[in-house]
Amino acid sequence: MANRNNHYEAAFEEYLRGRGVPYVAVDEARRSLLGDGASLKSLDFIVSTCVGTTWLVDVKGRRFPSGDIQKQYWKNWATRDDLRSLARWEELFGQGFCGLLVFAYDVLGRRAPLPAEQLFEHRGNLYGFVAVRLSDYAGAAHPISPRWDTWAMPT
Repeated sequence: MANRNNHYEAAFEEYLRGRGVPYVAVDEARRSLLGDGASLKSLDFIVSTCVGTTWLVDVKGRRFPSGDIQKQYWKNWATRDDLRSLARWEELFGQGFCGLLVFAYDVLGRRAPLPAEQLFEHRGNLYGFVAVRLSDYAGAAHPISPRWDTWAMPT
């Protein structure tokens, strides 16, 4: 089950449900253990499509804009663990499964990451969902914080 306390994931799940998209919400309370003793960060959703690709989704909640003093737009960071785990899930599931980072932007002002007609209202908040294939993200990402081991794409 998705983390219903996480409003970003709850909004994304409602978005999928409202559009009749088949999905499985993954129990992410614990990391998944592999046979070799290694662990992986759990996915958030497995989303089926009508075109043959099944998306292995990791939802990344962000405010739009972020920052109280200096407003920052298009924050799209992920940890190395996020990226490595999602890549490993792709390998484990095999052909036809593709990692997808979904940046769920909680729109806080007048500017939005998407046109108004593409925003989604959930519990009084507006969200813009921007998805990036893991392969595209990994190919363009650069380290932004060695301390936190975070990466981001240019915007």
